[in-house]
Amino acid sequence: MATTTTSEAPAAVSESKPKLHGRAFYESIGSPKYILAPMVDQSEFAWRMLSRSFIPASEQHNLLAYTPMLHARLYNETDGYRKGHFQATRASPTEPSKSTPWLDGNPAIDRPLFVQFCANDPDALLGAALKVAPYCDAVDLNLGCPQGIAKKGKYGAFLQEDQELIFKLINILHKNLPIPVTAKIRILDTREATLAYAKNVLAAGASILTVHGRRREQKGHLTGLADWDVIKWLREQLPPDTVMFANGNVLQHADLQRVLDATGVDGVMSAEGNLSDPAIFGREPEPGSEAEKREYWRGKDGKGGWRVDAVMRRYMDILHKYAAGVDPPARRPLFIPGDDETWIEEMDRAAAEEDEPARKKRKKDTPKGKRTNNPNYSAMQPHMFHMLRHFVSKHTDVRNRLGRSLAGDLDEYESILSLVERKVADGLKEYEKSGGKMFDEEAAAGEGEGEEEELVEDGESSRAAIKRCKRPWWVVQPIIRPLPKEALAKGAVSLSKKDKAKMGTNGVTNGVTNGVTNGVTNGASNGAKGKSVQEEVLEKDDQLLAG
Repeated sequence: MATTTTSEAPAAVSESKPKLHGRAFYESIGSPKYILAPMVDQSEFAWRMLSRSFIPASEQHNLLAYTPMLHARLYNETDGYRKGHFQATRASPTEPSKSTPWLDGNPAIDRPLFVQFCANDPDALLGAALKVAPYCDAVDLNLGCPQGIAKKGKYGAFLQEDQELIFKLINILHKNLPIPVTAKIRILDTREATLAYAKNVLAAGASILTVHGRRREQKGHLTGLADWDVIKWLREQLPPDTVMFANGNVLQHADLQRVLDATGVDGVMSAEGNLSDPAIFGREPEPGSEAEKREYWRGKDGKGGWRVDAVMRRYMDILHKYAAGVDPPARRPLFIPGDDETWIEEMDRAAAEEDEPARKKRKKDTPKGKRTNNPNYSAMQPHMFHMLRHFVSKHTDVRNRLGRSLAGDLDEYESILSLVERKVADGLKEYEKSGGKMFDEEAAAGEGEGEEEELVEDGESSRAAIKRCKRPWWVVQPIIRPLPKEALAKGAVSLSKKDKAKMGTNGVTNGVTNGVTNGVTNGASNGAKGKSVQEEVLEKDDQLLAG
């Protein structure tokens, strides 16, 4: 694998090329309406490429992506940290002394792109920002992370009491960086305080303001939902030319437009919705196309979604091509009922002939793999668990294989993909054989009594969102958690007296509409990594997953 190199950016804004600001800058990058959120160790290059793959080439400008949150001081001071988190260039194969564009921020395939940093030292932030400036369109300051690690390090949402420092952090980039600076904030306890906060960020020089419609305290079992009304009010109070993005409550593609209509902002950001369904920013495939025939599934009721085996294939092909630098393996067309089933019979025979105890022993005796510093490999396992969340709830053998997998072991993941394809084939055949009844019965069992009543997504129950989003296990779909009061009623969580008081007096569910955490929990968006992939993505979801 070729090594990365780091180029130094100019120390100040070039006199010959004026830096654009605000709406002029936003328009220069194509006025994107959809934004892939910065997610700790989860919005890396390969995932951005997968998300972009569902959007036609002519509409690529409509998706803006952020890198994972990077630590400004570490990035500025540590070469190893830079190489392990941002692979912008590599040595030219013909002229080793020169570097060529590689992955992160590659102008041909990974734009528009914003690089996000967490920081509390203006000089360290500037040093880090200057290093990435040649390879991105803007640098974003993380002011939204609500996790304990951010509190300990004094960054993210725990800077919001120090408005003077926030101004300095943004302003030093605005004055000295050759590209624009942007910022992502959370709402405060009152609208007026949030407005003053937003004005401070904009006065410091931020070209774009992203507002996450939850307060810092809204995390874990108190997450609740984002308050679109506050975001709309901010939009109305700020100057009309202010570029604003909204974050929160995106479960499906249709929700993107709902946010735009409800808030009046320029763009909508998705985190956890994208992790569960990387195709969330794209439209359904064209009728009659190969993708519509084999990659996209549509039920008897007209509802559809991308197949998990199709999405996993795309992801694996991207990892082969870009992370490993090799051609993806040749693949047969994805199965649909009526196709030749020889491959299924061959796979079943091979599985029957395999000595399972010996296989387990070989796995146990295999030396533990070395830790990889390739961000595209280290993110594989958590991505698979998110995409296959509903799938592995039914097929625990695949869950166990994923749990034992090593980062970067593409052969093992190809083997897991084969298992996924085999099980999807069975699901599709059973659905056709039963005329769709097998799924209808599963869905009805989850809804309980009163499924015929018209449900409203009003913040009191997540049932309506579950009914709207429910798909068979072979389709990528959102993870819908109950509202805080629902989780309490189910006994999934217990609250301290302080938290109970917050629920009773602060209206944790105020302004909510459907029960999604949208990446706030489990460290998915602007937060820290959880304890482990399986514990955070599976065990807690088993307790909190509504329906």
